[in-house]
Amino acid sequence: MLTIPHTTKLWFASAVDLRLGFDGLANLVRTKLNNDPLSGHLFVFTNRSANRVKVLYWGGHGLCLWCQRLESGRYHFPEVTEAGIELSSSQFAMILDGIDLSHVRRFKRFSPPKTESRAT
Repeated sequence: MLTIPHTTKLWFASAVDLRLGFDGLANLVRTKLNNDPLSGHLFVFTNRSANRVKVLYWGGHGLCLWCQRLESGRYHFPEVTEAGIELSSSQFAMILDGIDLSHVRRFKRFSPPKTESRAT
């Protein structure tokens, strides 16, 4: 299981050919996601049947590739635009745990009241 700090961004691309390795996925990060694969962020890819996932990231000394294959079932990723979408680390953890984010609802939380600025 990946442990991802909350400060790390995760970018998810639409379904790709997962036969690609380090260089092919890094090229997709540059062209499809318009991002730098050496930025320290995680780039998540899945195949068309959504039963495999690869995560490309910079490990400090080189590119790292984390892979996972489901023996049955599929991952339930959100709908993706052509440019990809940003996921939080908690959303990605839920996806890996088999939770469909489209059926998850977020409950209202406390937020401090907004103070009006007065012109003096």
